[in-house]
Amino acid sequence: MLWIKSFHIILVTSWFAGLFYLPRIFVNLAMAKERAEIDRLLLMAHKLYRFVTPIAYLALGTGIWLWLGYGFAGIWLNIKLGLIVLLIAYHHYCGYLLAQFKQGHNVHSHVWYRFFNEIPVLILLAVVILVTVKPI
Repeated sequence: MLWIKSFHIILVTSWFAGLFYLPRIFVNLAMAKERAEIDRLLLMAHKLYRFVTPIAYLALGTGIWLWLGYGFAGIWLNIKLGLIVLLIAYHHYCGYLLAQFKQGHNVHSHVWYRFFNEIPVLILLAVVILVTVKPI
């Protein structure tokens, strides 16, 4: 199980790295004016989203494996699972926003994306505290 836990930590770290960087690309896309810059940023965002999505599924799979193997229970776990559902929704919403950018239909400012970019940071903070401290 320690191997699964190790891979889970690596996969979750990689998933979060993608979720930290993708909205940052959106900030730059929202500010971009030149076609070449927009095309380059769209390509970067597309490749990152395509790369990080399977990592997310693997992180979820190893998390479920750990859950089944260790049989965790408690209010902290229920809250953590709720946060993971929010993170999955955030991930898919990033895919939706990317599709909007590709179609030229972005409706948000770069400032909005700067705030949007902080959501996974807050989720990570809460999840790490719940998993390590188990306050409830």
